Amino acid sequence: MYTVTNRMNVKKGFARKMAPAFTKTGPLQEFDGFLKVEVAVCESFEEYDELSVVMYWDTLEHFNVWRNSDAFKKAHDRKGNREEQESPLLNSQIIVAEVVSTLEK
Repeated sequence: MYTVTNRMNVKKGFARKMAPAFTKTGPLQEFDGFLKVEVAVCESFEEYDELSVVMYWDTLEHFNVWRNSDAFKKAHDRKGNREEQESPLLNSQIIVAEVVSTLEK
């Protein structure tokens, strides 16, 4: 199993507002190998909030099918939003990692 994490620094007060957009029902759930998405918010930094979107995939190949799909492109098309208002996104970092050890209740 793999995780793909998008760690985003956003303007103060925006992380909780943005979080639900990443867990809406949609085409992502129809892709083979997709397991789940978790969104975490950290508001302890003075200059920004941190939003971490963690996607769980069976394999990297499954993730890459999503990443190269028209559904992905449509989900990430923000042209209209940019024209209407300034983006709260300050920066982001994508981290791809293999899950090598877990503990569950």
